[in-house]
Amino acid sequence: MGAAIRRSVAEARRIVVKVGSSSLTDAHGRIDMAHMNALVDAIAAARASDREVIVVSSGAVAAGLDPLGMRAKPRDLATRQAAASVGQGLLLARYTSLFAAHRLTVGQVLLTVEDISRQASYSNALRTFTRLLELGAVPIVNENDTVATNELRFGDNDRLAALVAHVVQADALFLLSDVDALYSDHPSRPGAKRITDVTEVDDLVVDTSKGGSSVGTGGMATKLEAARIATHAGVTTVLASATDVAAALAGEPVGTLFHPSGRRRSRKMLWLAYASRVEGVLTLDAGAVRAVVERGASLLPAGVTGFAGDFHASDPVRLDGPDGELIGHGLVNYPATDLPTMMGRSTRQLAAERGPEFERELVHRDALILRKRFRG
Repeated sequence: MGAAIRRSVAEARRIVVKVGSSSLTDAHGRIDMAHMNALVDAIAAARASDREVIVVSSGAVAAGLDPLGMRAKPRDLATRQAAASVGQGLLLARYTSLFAAHRLTVGQVLLTVEDISRQASYSNALRTFTRLLELGAVPIVNENDTVATNELRFGDNDRLAALVAHVVQADALFLLSDVDALYSDHPSRPGAKRITDVTEVDDLVVDTSKGGSSVGTGGMATKLEAARIATHAGVTTVLASATDVAAALAGEPVGTLFHPSGRRRSRKMLWLAYASRVEGVLTLDAGAVRAVVERGASLLPAGVTGFAGDFHASDPVRLDGPDGELIGHGLVNYPATDLPTMMGRSTRQLAAERGPEFERELVHRDALILRKRFRG
């Protein structure tokens, strides 16, 4: 099975390649042109084979350190944003020059959490990616660090890359960094073994205590979370060293291969499961939980015992059980202002008293994704 998955990686037509800051910079935090050259050469070779490639690139903050006279990545948000403002232009200029040598055009896409978490802007991002790929460009994606806040951040570009893979329905995701694979323990510890294949990321028991580098933000835990998000949606994921980029893209046995463990779903359901920002919470009684979980039923007002939030019709909401356990996410059909007089009552009663428009489900089953189905 592993060999077949590797072949599918080599044949993947639409791919997302994420590269971390530590793989683009030297020990002093400056852009390393040799590393960038190798990355671009490998991606250009993939493009020459008629593959569509989206690059999620860290490095903006790191690229801005040297011009601003900084010796280390700043800790405060304002200085990080200033470094990103300087570095983003430098980083894109280098990508532009290197890809131009292969007669390829790049397009910059800077995203914030708001761009992914709201359905309208999520659709706008999809249109941008689609048109760039149709025009033969290579999108270069990064979080918009110059405006992102500590509260509204992706956290790291591993998660961003997994979400981009969802937006564009990629065939494969490559997480490239300064580590060559996933290990059973910290690689420096005796007995640590390299893990070549992971069939179910949720079953892993490994030490992820190794933090990020001095110029990056991610560690192994964030890469596993990105792999979980991607594979649960049917996207094959490869974790490998950036120095092995050409071999990884070719499907050779480098790094760690995470097998897809979920089925393909619509972009709307992927957005609802992993990218949407919930605007409220509905609390279900035990009977409603059984109905939506075991029978695949829609959620009716009769099964709701409480709610929180100021949501509107069509907003994403969280569904909790009586004990507060997450049951799933759904798109609600009524605003929060209607809920006090609807909870615990049947749709037949509501329709008779208030009109036929109140005969609709609170959350239709086709607009509801259960927690267990986040995994496929």
